[in-house]
Amino acid sequence: MPQKTRKHRTNVQIACPGSGARQTGQNIQKTVACYINVQTKFIFVTGGVMSGLGKGVTTSSIAKLLQLADQKVSCVKIDPYLNYDAGTMNPVTHGEVFVTEDGGECDMDIGNYERFLNQNIPKSHNITTAQVYSSVIDAERKGKYLGACVQIIPHVTDEIKGRILQIAKDEDLDFLIVECGGTVGDIESLPFLEALRQMRVESGPQGVIFVHVTLAPSLDVVGEQKTKPTQHSVQELRRIGIQPDFLAVRCTAPLHEKTREKIGMFTNVSATDVLSCHDTGSIFEVPQMLYDQGIMDAMFTKFHKVGMVNASANWDRWNRITRDISNHEDKKTRIAMVGKYVTLADSYVSVNQALRHAGAHAKRSVEIDWIDSDSVADCSMLSKYDGILVPGGFGTRGAEGIIKAADYARQKNIPYLGICFGFQLAAVSFGRSVLNLGDANTSEISKETKNPVVDLLPEQKEVSEMGGSLRLGANEIIIRDGTVASGIYGAGTIKKRHRHRYEINKEYIGEFEKGGMVFSAESDGGKRMEVLEIPSHKFYLGVQFHPEFNSRPGFPEEVFAAFVSAT
Repeated sequence: MPQKTRKHRTNVQIACPGSGARQTGQNIQKTVACYINVQTKFIFVTGGVMSGLGKGVTTSSIAKLLQLADQKVSCVKIDPYLNYDAGTMNPVTHGEVFVTEDGGECDMDIGNYERFLNQNIPKSHNITTAQVYSSVIDAERKGKYLGACVQIIPHVTDEIKGRILQIAKDEDLDFLIVECGGTVGDIESLPFLEALRQMRVESGPQGVIFVHVTLAPSLDVVGEQKTKPTQHSVQELRRIGIQPDFLAVRCTAPLHEKTREKIGMFTNVSATDVLSCHDTGSIFEVPQMLYDQGIMDAMFTKFHKVGMVNASANWDRWNRITRDISNHEDKKTRIAMVGKYVTLADSYVSVNQALRHAGAHAKRSVEIDWIDSDSVADCSMLSKYDGILVPGGFGTRGAEGIIKAADYARQKNIPYLGICFGFQLAAVSFGRSVLNLGDANTSEISKETKNPVVDLLPEQKEVSEMGGSLRLGANEIIIRDGTVASGIYGAGTIKKRHRHRYEINKEYIGEFEKGGMVFSAESDGGKRMEVLEIPSHKFYLGVQFHPEFNSRPGFPEEVFAAFVSAT
């Protein structure tokens, strides 16, 4: 069991270039006269060689280790793209859009942070190029730079540093782990890396450390772990002034000792600080993997921290959770996930994780097959599954396949869970097949339908911009007593996150309930329908909200737990 010693916090005074005071033309090269007392230590995680190596998992795992040591910790994700947020990005190319409690449409790594730490992360923790430049341009237009020539350095880098430091100050953190998206060498990442480099200079090596995630591929032909990709990546990082303190090296099998020593020699990193991040059965096993290689002692030594508290109870709880997620292969549940973006599993990463959390709770392994809704013609292909789940989505493509799947689940008494789009199209399928409303549809798909059982939210009719204009974030939901939903949640009121533009048309609710479908929860004073259910069915439930964003390892979201238990 990992042993921790006494926790000790130190104060470090760091220049705060971007939070208030602005430079004039006369002192543009001087340090900004704005300081805040920061008790926070910063860990900056960068990536090299290629995208998709697991910077987010590395960041989350380091944060989890610190949290298990009773440190107050949070994470920030920097995304260098020019989108203001992830809301308008295609999930097939970028991964899912994760929605925060406060309505942020964020990078999927924010979801990783929340799941590892079991704490909500606000939207301010996802910093993009567009947000930074918008603030700088807005300040320039308002004359806040007092006639200065506005430049990348210092004005843009000051803005970046100011945002990071403000989070640390506002949340009174022991540690803030900042993940810089992209790979070293990308043009768009350079201002962010420069800002992080400046923070290292300003705070000293006791205030900031760098963890660089890289790759050591193994060629089947040769069978040896190749170090050149890591060497070149670190050389590029050092060229811009950053010397990493740790290397997290992705590899299929544990790093050989000779590989570790070679990487250390050519990158100026101690071999003991070259960490093997090899493949494992679950991402939640990575914290233990890093701990076993001594990362905690090394980090606290570099930070000149006295040590950590004994946190054995924390480790016991976390180890139980990871064991539950990794075990139960003897009992499997097969789920068909019928969706629009199934060509990339990360499109629905929170749903995938929520199902696995629920499986662990039910002492079974959940096997997910991703089925493109465009390919659903003969629904008999769904007969081999224990449950059918339809996640969120937008647009016309694949909608008819989802409607068929919802019909099939209802007719064959197969447990069905519809989320957002899956909730709406379950109502459409019921309207057509049970209520004999032949052209029933959502007005998102057919504006000409005579039976728009799903229609545009009234406040959306005047909206012209796509970005940030959906109904977003956590809203209070009232659940009707005596319903399936009330039995699942065990409460009359819940708060859940939303991301949608269309809703159930209340004009049809009377017809639906006469036909046997109950709308068992509502929000906004009864304006919005939030849950539909068929009480006579084994398990047939749709939710307008996104329960997957609230599911955590060891704490499965209730509707997912009920769905998996019903299969």
